[in-house]
Amino acid sequence: MTADLAITSQQVKQAVAALKKLRPTYADLLNFYEKIFVAQEDSKSQINIDPLKISKETLALKRKEKFSLIAISEFVVDQNAATALLKQICQITETADSEMADAARVIQNAMTAGELNPHAVFAALLNTEDAYFKKIETDMGIEKKALAFVAYSSIKPSVVHCAEQLASYLDSDHPWDKGFCPICGSAPGFSLFEDDGNRVIFCGFCWHPWAAQRIYCPFCENKDSKTIHYYFSEKEKNYRIDVCDSCKTYLKAIDQRATDRLIYPPLEFVATLHLDIKAQEMGFQSGIQLELQ
Repeated sequence: MTADLAITSQQVKQAVAALKKLRPTYADLLNFYEKIFVAQEDSKSQINIDPLKISKETLALKRKEKFSLIAISEFVVDQNAATALLKQICQITETADSEMADAARVIQNAMTAGELNPHAVFAALLNTEDAYFKKIETDMGIEKKALAFVAYSSIKPSVVHCAEQLASYLDSDHPWDKGFCPICGSAPGFSLFEDDGNRVIFCGFCWHPWAAQRIYCPFCENKDSKTIHYYFSEKEKNYRIDVCDSCKTYLKAIDQRATDRLIYPPLEFVATLHLDIKAQEMGFQSGIQLELQ
């Protein structure tokens, strides 16, 4: 079993095929994301980015104060690879039975006409420039959610590549115990329990994995067993929802011990929308923006 983002396009297809057998109602969604994830993995193999460097002084301070290594705005994007992927993702989205198909068509046409600069879109996303997206929405009629989705999907290979390089700066002698990603400071996005029972949390933005305590809320750092619970269905013992009564947030998880299929965390995240609905019905909220996946 594998729970690693370093995965081949063929393995993505295998993971999708296995999930479609288990969840036929998700077939259309899985077919769509299969194309997205395969395109991203193919793009990632072509990324050419110089490694980000952190000075000894800066690293010492960040470790002492428990700061993330970088801010999201500091990620470096391979502009050529990301732009090519953006066009490909728009084409995939245009042909899919998706509510974003029209938006993808408008984005593609705007890029062709030179009215929309992909580099500017990527920069605005990394710098969380909400005003930029609102202006595009007003001027071009491109919904913010759709533009953010295709933009994030396009820079994700670069972001993951940077995160993998930066991981060498992390302090392996002191496990990370904060409620945000040690690489970029983003909120947790997904959780996994390994064969030995250890818990791994994946960043909701750069997808960096880090070890975490089993009884622990990664959003508010609560460790009180009386206010931390999890829910699962007898029909789906490999999935669970970890919830915290203190901050009223939830985190979806998959348990490797309850399945023998290939696990690709980003795929598991989108194939468990029913868990989001269940958690929200129970009064909990997600700590991550779903549209950026």
